[in-house]
Amino acid sequence: MSLALIAGEGALPGLLCARAEAAGDPPLVCVMDGVAARVPAHLPRREFRLERLGSFLAGLREDGVGRICMAGAMRRPAVDPAAVDGASAVLVPRLIEAMARGDDGTLREIVAIMEEAGLRVVGAEALAPDLLPEAGMLTGGGHDAALEAAARVGDQVLAEMGEADSGQACVVTPGGEVAREGADGTDAMLAALRAPGAVLFKAPKPGQERRVDLPVIGPETVAGAAAAGLAAIVIEAGGVLVLEREEVLARARAAGIALWVRAAAPGAEGGR
Repeated sequence: MSLALIAGEGALPGLLCARAEAAGDPPLVCVMDGVAARVPAHLPRREFRLERLGSFLAGLREDGVGRICMAGAMRRPAVDPAAVDGASAVLVPRLIEAMARGDDGTLREIVAIMEEAGLRVVGAEALAPDLLPEAGMLTGGGHDAALEAAARVGDQVLAEMGEADSGQACVVTPGGEVAREGADGTDAMLAALRAPGAVLFKAPKPGQERRVDLPVIGPETVAGAAAAGLAAIVIEAGGVLVLEREEVLARARAAGIALWVRAAAPGAEGGR
């Protein structure tokens, strides 16, 4: 078995399992203790704790795993020092220190540890490249000056949020007011809003490790945007995964929401 999938919450892990199976490469599904992952029950499964990460990774290598993909939402767990095993005694302090730097710092450290263990970390798009749409207007007409201006504000806001490692989405109103995504995610932000004519802007954090934690939109994102009265959704080309694309497009058209896959600013990492 060459592929392991560390499954978080949400629809993405199950979708990637299906794609990998269809490609003849069914994954070993790995679920961290306390994570409610929605994955096919028939696939081989292994549960693990962060306190035993060293033993877990060594076990993957012994089982012939060479590639590992992390997908889905995960919360930073509490670490029980008494549960740390010998193979993880050096690793866990590194992770605790990384957690203090935020989500991106934590994920970067996890990626480094996995690579040190001889595993190649691959992004979700390696298993399902069609989840990253090409740049262009997927619904609605052309982007006008107001939408361009809202996207520029979104760029600035996400750069600030990235410095604080605090989110990957914001909503920009026609009056220039901004709502920022919190720890509960995009859907929770939209559920708390009523912002007619506003724009949802979503993109990776500047400089983030793009093999893990790429932002995602799906049908529920569009439903939340419609309920909040939004006029458009802008996502970064090459930086945001779109789940169930046909359903996303159908809901956006039905709600009169423009969906713009915007080419990222030139000269930045990944185009941003």
